[in-house]
Amino acid sequence: MKQEGFKFPGITYAEVVLEPAFENAKKQLLEPMLEINRAHLVMLVEQHLLTQKEGATILDAISQMDIETIKNTSYDGEYEDLFFLIESEIIRHAGEIGGSLHLARSRNDLGVAIYRMTLRQHILQTIQSAQNFQQTLLDVAEEHLDTLMLGYTHTQQAQPMTFAHYLLAVYDFVNRDVKRLFNAYKTCNKSPLGAAALTTTGFPINRYRVAELLGFDGLVENSYDAIAGADYLCEAACAIKVALISLGRVAQDLLLWSTQEFSAISVADPYVQISSIMPQKRNPVSLEHIRALSSSGVGVAETVLQMIHNTPFGDINDTEDDLQPFIWKCHKTAKDVYALSTVVIGTLKVNKNTLYERAKESFATITELADALTREVNIPFRSSHAIASKLVRICMNRKLQPSQITDKHLEEAAIHILGKPLQLSNQFVENAINPELFIQKRSQPGGPAPTEVKRMIENRKNNIKAQLLETKTLFDKLSSCSESLHEITNKWTKTD
Repeated sequence: MKQEGFKFPGITYAEVVLEPAFENAKKQLLEPMLEINRAHLVMLVEQHLLTQKEGATILDAISQMDIETIKNTSYDGEYEDLFFLIESEIIRHAGEIGGSLHLARSRNDLGVAIYRMTLRQHILQTIQSAQNFQQTLLDVAEEHLDTLMLGYTHTQQAQPMTFAHYLLAVYDFVNRDVKRLFNAYKTCNKSPLGAAALTTTGFPINRYRVAELLGFDGLVENSYDAIAGADYLCEAACAIKVALISLGRVAQDLLLWSTQEFSAISVADPYVQISSIMPQKRNPVSLEHIRALSSSGVGVAETVLQMIHNTPFGDINDTEDDLQPFIWKCHKTAKDVYALSTVVIGTLKVNKNTLYERAKESFATITELADALTREVNIPFRSSHAIASKLVRICMNRKLQPSQITDKHLEEAAIHILGKPLQLSNQFVENAINPELFIQKRSQPGGPAPTEVKRMIENRKNNIKAQLLETKTLFDKLSSCSESLHEITNKWTKTD
């Protein structure tokens, strides 16, 4: 057993907690910490809590720090964490006045602000990756307006649709995921600064000014909520969890459809692997990785929620250094899964003829026969449904394919159900079970008819343009705020 001694930090505590937190902070939190220092300093000077000369001295100290050396520093226990290391560096360069940078703030509000600034970047990057995926879905859908395929319910053949219609369904749930991510960003992008430990401060600070300088959209107003609230983390984790669960379901579909038994799609060569022993193998492992990574991301997002679950509502380590890497990781996983899904789906080969023949030789169009009997012969739907159902049983018992159905078989079914023939033509039967006509008739809003799918694609192209602009605007705002902050402080160094 290691000799821990009685001096802080204990060896095991440092190895298990402090050193990993220090390494993560250097990689993810150093830049936002320095930005907050600048913004807080500007506010202190503007509020006349520090003179501009004092502010310039502290600013020079911040500027003189060797950031690369700090990034390469190993944890040795001299300082509890990165904050105290940075503070000591500022005081070393600025002298005693450097300690006044911490006027009217605490590690509590500083830490939460750093976490929020880091997370907002991760959320925006995830949104951007999802939007790239959405654009690819629209591009591929446009190529497959007329690609007939069977839709499945309960894993069984249900009704004809198109591959474009399926891809638009994927687009729409991703779009809802993006909306959830935008909402998570809005919740996250509020400033806790000025809350100090939990009750604000007796100094006349300007919380709104600091929020403005750092690109926040406002305040977490209640100072206790500012340091205790963790729902911004929960929302960001839940959005990822929902998104990756849905993406995993699509990967499962595509894996099934790429089997030789289905032969519906083929994954492009750059995204398959071969077997070390079986020469014929062409394994669509990229889809497996999409599914596996999605499941991994769901698990990491759940870790975030579990770490917060049943913790006290206050400043507590469960929501801080130990948790933060998990929220970053689940967002990085989502970003990577969207990126991989983009290239895999964007390069899929769809076996159109196979899909068409499968739809043509399926009884999945029989719904339209029931509909046609009601629509064109004025038979109540439940009776039409019974006739169509009887017709299918007759054909299956005689091992007849849909293409072999004639008016005689329909008459036999009608007589069995209604007790009389319908005297319908072969053309009526052929039209009713034609998969292309089935699709064309489904032109209600949201249906698979090519004209309706084309309308939906154009609508979504316009929507994604607006969303891309919104994402760019958010990135630009953060960048502009950072530039403005540096412009303000640059003038100080010139003046003093």
